[in-house]
Amino acid sequence: MRYSREHKQETHDRIVKKASVRLREKGAHGIGVADLMKEAGLTHGGFYAHFDSREALVIEAFGYAMDRSMEHWRKLTDEVSPDKRLAMIADAYLSTLHRDNPGHGCSIPALGAEIARESPKARKAFAGKLDEMIEQLADNIPNVPRKSARKQAVATLATMAGTMLLARIAGSSELSDEVLKVGRDSALESSKREPKAAAVKKTKT
Repeated sequence: MRYSREHKQETHDRIVKKASVRLREKGAHGIGVADLMKEAGLTHGGFYAHFDSREALVIEAFGYAMDRSMEHWRKLTDEVSPDKRLAMIADAYLSTLHRDNPGHGCSIPALGAEIARESPKARKAFAGKLDEMIEQLADNIPNVPRKSARKQAVATLATMAGTMLLARIAGSSELSDEVLKVGRDSALESSKREPKAAAVKKTKT
């Protein structure tokens, strides 16, 4: 049976969406193509009608997951005053809800270490989405020169992702809760910090 282009695209999107969840839950190599296709209600043989390789699926699923994270941030900050947006993102990111649901959370703590060992093509795709995420965070830092906002965004994202990774390693425990609290306090403090004035070079007269 020949399916329409729309049906094929819907099937493709369903595979990507399912993969984005399973990869974040189980890791880049934690689930095979056959199992993934079965969960999507499809046969193993149909995989290559949609993707050239497993790597192609990983790259697309990762991009989908990162896009969903950024979409979530936009929704969080839609009706929040500019000076409170970064704090809103950090508070939601460093929550027990996010810690306990990696399949629907940020891909950086869930897959970052594994992607760093993947092919140059996969790492390049990851880096591109990472840069988009940094730029979006910088957009939520008002009244600061763009270069300073980007530096603060990099520091905040590094704090958030690193904190989430450590909290998940510790599991649902007092230590995990402590890691989340300290990381959240650090990220929120950073979001309130006033930028340092640029140093003025003295010239000889």
